[in-house]
Amino acid sequence: MKSNIFAVEDTSRDELSERVIGAAIEVHRALGPGLLESAYQECLEYELNEQGIAAAREVILPIQYKKLRLKKGYKLDLVVEGQLIVELKAVEKTLWIHEAQLLTYLKLSGIKRGLLLNFNVPLLKDGIKRMIF
Repeated sequence: MKSNIFAVEDTSRDELSERVIGAAIEVHRALGPGLLESAYQECLEYELNEQGIAAAREVILPIQYKKLRLKKGYKLDLVVEGQLIVELKAVEKTLWIHEAQLLTYLKLSGIKRGLLLNFNVPLLKDGIKRMIF
């Protein structure tokens, strides 16, 4: 496991993450790079559900700070089986802030595993980062 101040990369393999990555590769093979994140998000949710994997898109993550509950929470791109957050990007290159974003989502949600998937790459395997909190 490799880590820095913002992220902890997960080098282990778990069945759910592997199945999600397989579905993401299927979507990427069909659509290729160059689309908006929202297109990949909807197609990946569809592909996962077709494979019998429960996936929910744009799940609200409420934010609580001490006694203050922020009126506007964040939307998680995909939550899979209630056990895995999938943060999708369609960018030239993922940055540390994208990793920090996913790590914060993991921390606030109580979910331990996440995937950062960047669809704007020639081969999806080059756009995958596994993370744990």
